[in-house]
Amino acid sequence: MSESLRPFDPRGTVLGDEVYTRLGEAIIDGSLAPGERLRDHELARRLGVSRTPVREALQRLERIGLVEVAPNRYTRVSIPSQKSREDVREFLVLSASNAARFALRRGTDDDIARAVDLAEAVVTASAADDYTAIVTASSELFAHLMFTAGNGTILQVMKEAQLAIRRYTSQWRPYDTDPDVRTAKYRAVRDALADRDDAAAEHAVRAVYGLD
Repeated sequence: MSESLRPFDPRGTVLGDEVYTRLGEAIIDGSLAPGERLRDHELARRLGVSRTPVREALQRLERIGLVEVAPNRYTRVSIPSQKSREDVREFLVLSASNAARFALRRGTDDDIARAVDLAEAVVTASAADDYTAIVTASSELFAHLMFTAGNGTILQVMKEAQLAIRRYTSQWRPYDTDPDVRTAKYRAVRDALADRDDAAAEHAVRAVYGLD
């Protein structure tokens, strides 16, 4: 049994958030497989909670696309499609490129120096053609840029969408498969950050993912 689907002690946690996270993690790791029917009473039994927080969690998971509901027919784990993958990619790229622009306008020198260091780690991972390292390093970079940009609404949306984002980025493959071409684009991101050129940074991030 997945650790996400084991009974847990809710003390010290917000029960609804914990159930939401655990069901989302189970979808990401495949313990709840694409297309699998979800029955609130069964999930409640497995988690050792009442049905109410499970129902609330399933509603939240439906809103971010991890669960599909057909009234009076079924509630099930959604089946990823090429369209849903593209939608998440576009959302991430547009969010990250806007974050780069506003982080450069609002960040301190230390904030930007940290961003440049993180961008250099992405360049290194890309040059090594290490997909896992690229995902890890670029995620750290764009999280830093978003926090530096400081838009509370965007941060809240990103927090709620994290499970959906992780589901699709776990299967991520780069837009450019040629390491030299891809790495040159990541260098452009790094250099724009170092120059504090907000327009160039926004464009460079979009270029990495083919949305320039």
